[in-house]
Amino acid sequence: MQRLPPLPDLEWRDDGAPVSRTTDDVYFSADDGLAETRTVFLSGCGLPDAWAGREQFTVAELGFGTGLNFLALWELWAATRPSPSARLNFVSFEGTPLDREQAQRAHSKWPDLKVYADKLIDRWPDRARGVRQIEWPAAGLRLTLHIDDISVALPDARFSADAWFLDGFSPAKNPDMWDPALYPRLAERSASRARLGTYTVAGHVRRGLTEAGFTVEKQPGHGRKRERLAAEFVGTPAKPADIYGLRGPDLPPKRVAILGAGIAGATAARALVNHSVETHVFDPAPAPASAASGNALALLMPRLDAGDTAQARLLIDAYLLARATYRALPGVSETDVRQTPRSDDERARFAKVLADPPLPLEDLEALAGGGLLHKRALILRPSLLIESLLEGANLHLGQVRHIDRDDFDAVILANGMAANTALPWLGLEARLGQVEHLANASDAPPSAIAAGHYALADGTDRLWGATFEHHDGDPIVKADAVETNAQALRRLQPWWRAQVKENAPESRAGIRATTPDRLPVIGTAPDHDAMRSIFTGYEKGRPVASDAPLVDGLYVSTGFGSRGFTWGPWAASILTSQLFSSPTPAPDAALKAVSPARLILRTLRRGR
Repeated sequence: MQRLPPLPDLEWRDDGAPVSRTTDDVYFSADDGLAETRTVFLSGCGLPDAWAGREQFTVAELGFGTGLNFLALWELWAATRPSPSARLNFVSFEGTPLDREQAQRAHSKWPDLKVYADKLIDRWPDRARGVRQIEWPAAGLRLTLHIDDISVALPDARFSADAWFLDGFSPAKNPDMWDPALYPRLAERSASRARLGTYTVAGHVRRGLTEAGFTVEKQPGHGRKRERLAAEFVGTPAKPADIYGLRGPDLPPKRVAILGAGIAGATAARALVNHSVETHVFDPAPAPASAASGNALALLMPRLDAGDTAQARLLIDAYLLARATYRALPGVSETDVRQTPRSDDERARFAKVLADPPLPLEDLEALAGGGLLHKRALILRPSLLIESLLEGANLHLGQVRHIDRDDFDAVILANGMAANTALPWLGLEARLGQVEHLANASDAPPSAIAAGHYALADGTDRLWGATFEHHDGDPIVKADAVETNAQALRRLQPWWRAQVKENAPESRAGIRATTPDRLPVIGTAPDHDAMRSIFTGYEKGRPVASDAPLVDGLYVSTGFGSRGFTWGPWAASILTSQLFSSPTPAPDAALKAVSPARLILRTLRRGR
């Protein structure tokens, strides 16, 4: 399977309806696709009555297609939203996503939905396998789109649906979307009494739903279709043991404290403010972004692995979400990044990436000499960006005081290495990162080049580095690091040397918190001692049937290493998804890979 999801092969009918040449099936009804959506899916799932009085409601869909069902649902939600604080989650699955131009052409057929279609097109999901999550906070709406084959994406998705839209192509023409293994997966992800609507009444679909715990009823169809199907989940979904501590609290938080005003804390604050949570950010420094997040410039570019592993996809998901989050904020400039290979081995790795690219041509091209050109990357000014992310939060800066846990529904440790003090078992390791900054260079457009180190230009600022070495204690500027960075600059941007000699660059060092597996630590903090006691059998290789014991109201977001600006928005989205028990922007495997509990499970497996 290619890493890049295929574009659909479309034929456009005279009436404006797109048809898939692959399945020989239409994306929406030629009679009136919008009316059919309202009948089969909205009315079929009892909407809007089903969400009356609810503060959170989740609709799941198989087959995102043109996004027509999502737009119709958005229109209905805007007219009948139960309260200003109510939130609607829409989870969808698509294996062959349309590009922006194809979607825009399809949407032109529905002028009634233009106000919503324009907002969706403006933030149309990037084409890459994985999970794209897009939020419109003012509308109380979040789209979580899983881009992959349904057999891969659905089993690893984590959510609980109150309603289902089954809208794949016809079962006769696209049997993979209606495989018998599908229906138990729907049941596992259904809330009690979840409603389901679909246009097909095929016998094997009715039998599959019935066997999975749904009551099924034929109802009058729409247009040329005499009948449609409505169903309700009356079974009890299986609830496997939650050994990674991924479950949410019984009640969503109203008041949250965040320790740390760097990128981890600022992105968490932005996500919580968007959820109308009273958010307090504490930091002993006199200003935000005073520690590792506080360099004059920062670079946001993807880390691309040659293999299609869970970690490789996770890094792409995080990068794409970060890029989408920052793009319209202050202190952000778009640029291309020229990444040159440092060795023959790296040149071979780049060749493998280009032979099966995980990102489309809009984002990735080959460079002469075996390098990579990363398009639409970002140069960031952290002070401006983080200040913007913290808007709406209550800041408590320059204060070192005990946080009374009883004053808050949740506390988030987003304070880098300092999280080790509260939770020593995290075992975070410190890395000293040093950069050099020149503030009075000649004016230049945004540009970036990378090869292990990086060199950035933006206006009159130049920044290059960075080192990454073991370190104990407070951050210090080192002379040998200055020379290491100077050598890197001579390789990357030798024509800067005159400006560097004529001026006086400033060195800045910061401590980055890392983990042994180089993945961040994001999620609810487990009770270390209780977990080791309860999970003694795990140490001996026996299965565990118990949930991980958790520290009530304590969460962690740290261990970002040198990729804090990449991980920040993704980590914040994971935290809010857990805090509000809403659909997560990541597959289950990724959530386990970054869960704090994984660190304890790993020591148990190794018998320590």
